Amino acid sequence: MGEGMYHERQRLELCAVHAINNLLQREEYCQSRAEEICRGLSPNSVINPHRSLLGIGNYDVNVIMAALQMVDYAAVWWDKRRSLESLALGEIFGFILNIPSPISLGFLSLPITRKHWIAVRQINGIYYNLDSKLKSPAKLGGPRELKDFLQGCIARGSCEVLLVVTKEVEESRLWMNEEGAT
Repeated sequence: MGEGMYHERQRLELCAVHAINNLLQREEYCQSRAEEICRGLSPNSVINPHRSLLGIGNYDVNVIMAALQMVDYAAVWWDKRRSLESLALGEIFGFILNIPSPISLGFLSLPITRKHWIAVRQINGIYYNLDSKLKSPAKLGGPRELKDFLQGCIARGSCEVLLVVTKEVEESRLWMNEEGAT
């Protein structure tokens, strides 16, 4: 599955960079560009609050939002109390989720989790999970399977969902069906 798709694999703590690139289906960002964004967000900070102290990634949502804006997209926080049925999927470019991810040391899985950024996008009429921890993109299917996947992530708790849309869609709130706009 996912043959011919652009798919970056997990390296260091660069899941935010991988999620953006996988969503865009090209290498748009690298660690040094993400670091530039961090410096721009907090130019006078000795310790930058938008990334790991170790300088190996772990970028926050502000870096993702700024990076998307640089390529004419916007990120809209999804209110998880709303029904996913109110999403106007045809107006949404893709999704970036922040999900709990187990920590492992080699083959040993630890009983703690960290947050991990993943991308989900429709390509050639099929939705794919483009998680950088996967060996290749995972086919989800059509709109129903996408909503089931998103609902499953939300139901497990500690998950945030960003809708990635064009700036025009963000400004006019076209990402939500009229009946769901109340």
